[in-house]
Amino acid sequence: MESESRPPNKVLVAALYVVFVLATLGGIFVASSEGAPFHGSPWAVPVASFAAVITASLLLSWSAEAAEFLVSQGLIVAIIALLQVLPEFMIEAVFAWRRDLENMLANLTGSNRLLMGFGWPMIYVTAMVANFLKTRRLLGPIELRPEDSIQTWALIVSSGYFTIIILRRRFILLDGFILLGMFVGYLVLLSFLPAEEEGKEDLLAPSRVLVDLPKRVCLSVVGGVLVLAGATMVLIANPFVDSMKAVASGFGIREFYFVQWVAPFLTEFPEKVTAFYWAKRVTRAPVALLNMVSSKVNQWTLLASMIPFVYELSEWRAGVAVKPVEIADKLAPELWLSLAMTMYGAACLLKRRFTGTNCAILFVLWFVQFVNPDAEHGFVHAFDMRKLTTWVFAGLVPVELLLSARTMTPLADLKETWQLMRRKQGAPA
Repeated sequence: MESESRPPNKVLVAALYVVFVLATLGGIFVASSEGAPFHGSPWAVPVASFAAVITASLLLSWSAEAAEFLVSQGLIVAIIALLQVLPEFMIEAVFAWRRDLENMLANLTGSNRLLMGFGWPMIYVTAMVANFLKTRRLLGPIELRPEDSIQTWALIVSSGYFTIIILRRRFILLDGFILLGMFVGYLVLLSFLPAEEEGKEDLLAPSRVLVDLPKRVCLSVVGGVLVLAGATMVLIANPFVDSMKAVASGFGIREFYFVQWVAPFLTEFPEKVTAFYWAKRVTRAPVALLNMVSSKVNQWTLLASMIPFVYELSEWRAGVAVKPVEIADKLAPELWLSLAMTMYGAACLLKRRFTGTNCAILFVLWFVQFVNPDAEHGFVHAFDMRKLTTWVFAGLVPVELLLSARTMTPLADLKETWQLMRRKQGAPA
């Protein structure tokens, strides 16, 4: 059994909160005033907006973790899911409102691939290194429980629905309602499961200090932080997007690729910090992995469902003919790659074991398409690396399923999950 971690230094944590709150407020001021205090500096607004998003996202993450100990489990699942997707929501909402079809799905596809291609492998590597330093032995696969199949099947169904959207080449309001319905259904299923046995020692120091406060004080602080973080996302949205475009132009990088990779890195940074902290404890590595799986489900459902609503509302507001979101020829390959990669990841999780081989495959293929996205950008100009990695991921799905056929028990896992839900509700199994 792991020993309980030492209590955090409350003075240092309080100072950290003060610094982050001031940095967030300062970033909002500079970015919203278009760099007025720093006239003549082209980097003032980009640096201020990027810094405000990072600090606000970290504050959001810490307060959401602390809130798990204050509110009922079913409710907090919904709240945390909404909070985690808020930064990505902000970016996609701006592009949808501006009807910027060229960049509209950049953050959605980039964040999906970053979570799976970089996040999942880094969780395994973090747990592996921690385990080796502690035991001098190599780490086996990260094992999941039967009830974790809910996240896996939610990932399969939600991402699989995008096959219809891509083939149709249009993103309509009905798609938004269906994806939103999937998100609500996913939350309902999670609420039927028993609460996670998580202790204060599993929290990062900033979250743990909040939990140790008297409940009323903690609620007030968490509420204030959530209001500040939410307001930041609203106020900083347009400067943040404009800054990404300006920086991309300054470095001669295609806007789509800059948004696709820089935005997810900034907005998901706090989430990765928490996940890697859990993975470092080895026994919490499955929780860290599931945290990122849930984030992918949130992106494929809640985040994606917002796009057609905001886009068509913008058209109606502008007094132009209301039309659905058209999936351009350049965007279809991005969605196919994200979909194929997700299906391979889901195939890995269906066996309830995430192995070192799965980790290496995901990272290598993600890195290849990251450094060489197409025939015009990257190190190899001969062909489109996105298409190659898409086909490789698609081919690996049946391979993974066949290799795991003897040990994979998806129906038994779902049956056991159903019985667990019934036991929680007091019904006989």
